[in-house]
Amino acid sequence: MDKNINSQNDLNHKETAKLIIDYFHRLMMHYAMWYAEVQHQFGREKAQKVMNDALSKSYHIQMKRLGQTLGFEMEDEIPKPMLDLPKEKLLELKEKVAVNWLANDGVWFQAVEFTRGMNDAKRCNDSCWGQFSPFEAWSIKRFLDLPENSGLEGLKKALNFRLYATVNEQSISEETPNSFVFQMNNCRVQNARKRKGLDDYPCKSGGLVEYTSFAEAIDPRIKTECIGCPPDDHPDEWFCAWRFII
Repeated sequence: MDKNINSQNDLNHKETAKLIIDYFHRLMMHYAMWYAEVQHQFGREKAQKVMNDALSKSYHIQMKRLGQTLGFEMEDEIPKPMLDLPKEKLLELKEKVAVNWLANDGVWFQAVEFTRGMNDAKRCNDSCWGQFSPFEAWSIKRFLDLPENSGLEGLKKALNFRLYATVNEQSISEETPNSFVFQMNNCRVQNARKRKGLDDYPCKSGGLVEYTSFAEAIDPRIKTECIGCPPDDHPDEWFCAWRFII
């Protein structure tokens, strides 16, 4: 940045655009920090109730202002340019956003790994999943209007709306009236390592946190068992498999 820039009025067109992007990042971080602090003060369940109210109001305010400035209309709380996209483009956009989420996860992991080492990266990763997984369950329940304690049927539906359901290939097989098995048949991360001739990433510690907390957030009665997850040996048809029991 030019040393002669002392205020925002000194920015040129490109620098102003760059500042706006930075504003978006600050907005997202401030939103996340509010949630983290409310959860710290009052617990996850109360924080989610507060967030439900804050999210609806914040989204409406922000999209109204952006629409007025950028010249797009809203239809049923959705930017109309998105609704005007052909179905294939909308699906492509959904995939790109989901892949960006996965890339973001990997970037954070490596940022810690390269500065603090693998052990600290895995420790942060597992703790992060302990926060994100129940949040994603909450978000899906809100999107689908799933009732509380929706049982195994609710969990099956919720698993199909995770970000992973867009970036990976997964399957569900019935087992007993009180259990089913979930398999991650193709994993984008593990496939990339396989192409490079690397061993599977040992994700079991994170997976135990991720799947257990997700299932419990859908219905606390559900128990999670790991059938196999790297570094465990696994067959070619899946990378990890989980049993859910109620």
